[in-house]
Amino acid sequence: MASPSGTLYVGMTNNIIRRVLEHKRGAHPGFSKKYGCNKLVWFEDTHAAIEAINRETEIKKWNRLKKQKLIAMLNPKWRDLSKHWGPVVIATQGIPR
Repeated sequence: MASPSGTLYVGMTNNIIRRVLEHKRGAHPGFSKKYGCNKLVWFEDTHAAIEAINRETEIKKWNRLKKQKLIAMLNPKWRDLSKHWGPVVIATQGIPR
């Protein structure tokens, strides 16, 4: 997740749609809410939770430039990858708008 000013937040979840929507609503206090990290600019899918935890830990240790290069490989313009998630996607998650 990124803020409009480019602050980066790295996290993992078992439900990316739910979690991204929580970030967009500022549903949880903490770093991402404080810095306005509400734009999905990059993500990976893993097969097991332990893989996701290990990858999150690895990326959190990286410096900013390395994280920026990772984002640029998939999303060079830092577009919000969740921008086109519509009401149908949101409704399937059971998340009130």
